[in-house]
Amino acid sequence: MSVNSGILPDTIIHQLFADGAITSTTPLDTDQVQPASLDLRLGARAYRLRASFLPGPARKIETLLQPPLVMHEIDLSQGAVLETGCVYLVPLLESLALPADINGRANPKSSTGRIDVFTRVICDHSDSFDTIPAGYHGPLWIEVCPRTFSILVREGDRLAQIRLRRGKATAAQTHDTQTVSIALPREGLAGYRAKRHSAVVDLSNIGGHNQADFWEALTTKDGQLILDPDEFYILASKEDIRIPPHMAAEMAPIAIDIGEFRVHYAGFFDPGFGTGGKSSKAVLEVRGRDVPFLLGDGQSIARLVFEPMLAKPAALYGAPTSHYQGQGLKLSKLFR
Repeated sequence: MSVNSGILPDTIIHQLFADGAITSTTPLDTDQVQPASLDLRLGARAYRLRASFLPGPARKIETLLQPPLVMHEIDLSQGAVLETGCVYLVPLLESLALPADINGRANPKSSTGRIDVFTRVICDHSDSFDTIPAGYHGPLWIEVCPRTFSILVREGDRLAQIRLRRGKATAAQTHDTQTVSIALPREGLAGYRAKRHSAVVDLSNIGGHNQADFWEALTTKDGQLILDPDEFYILASKEDIRIPPHMAAEMAPIAIDIGEFRVHYAGFFDPGFGTGGKSSKAVLEVRGRDVPFLLGDGQSIARLVFEPMLAKPAALYGAPTSHYQGQGLKLSKLFR
């Protein structure tokens, strides 16, 4: 493993803050820096958009935030509801002034993906989502689109995270992969299907939502499950997932189109996930597409792509505690 390239650990992320390469309008939360990523926090306002967009190489995002693209502005400082089926753009509290050899990639947090909230991070002059070019100087924005549940959010809530890398990920660095397949037991609990027209999910109310009000438990006797079009499911992997201390991983599709369903990847796995004697499954967020589709036990659905860390993190995932260490089939931490 090269010492000159790889995913930045928590120690270097903290140093980037000290050097001014990452700045924030408010002090960091104590648990905001993860072993191999940084949680990103919502700013104080949201813009309700007519449609999603990318600024392109010649434009800054802020210059586009006016009618007719922007329908209205929402104050998040005291909390506000973001409705299902709507597109919102929110400035993030964190900004970047990255060195020329540091680039980034963003992803929804696990708890975000598990409530079917679609998020993408955008930066100025960008022609792609969730990709921060090397040497980027400027603000960060997040597009938020709740798909199943309306959500109550506040300034400072964390829906996404960014992983920073020195150098480019080469084929040699990412050749280690693990196939992820679906677990559908022949008896007992197989997964959950989200209930539509449920109450609002308050992102600050950890463990305060009654699971039965939002989710239908699914059982199967034959190891098969039919996905209904446009319904959202929480399922689990058949394989145990283990991320060594010197590696990080990201969930990726096996192919661009693997059938009449989409796996919504909240896909960062930090060093130490599934270690320390606590075997852990990958939780898979699955949405049916245009026609009913039959899933079978053991069917390949995604893959884990491993990348080396630039250095070992000071704290591994699960130290001292993490919500999803040792998980099996598990809903978001928002539900009891």
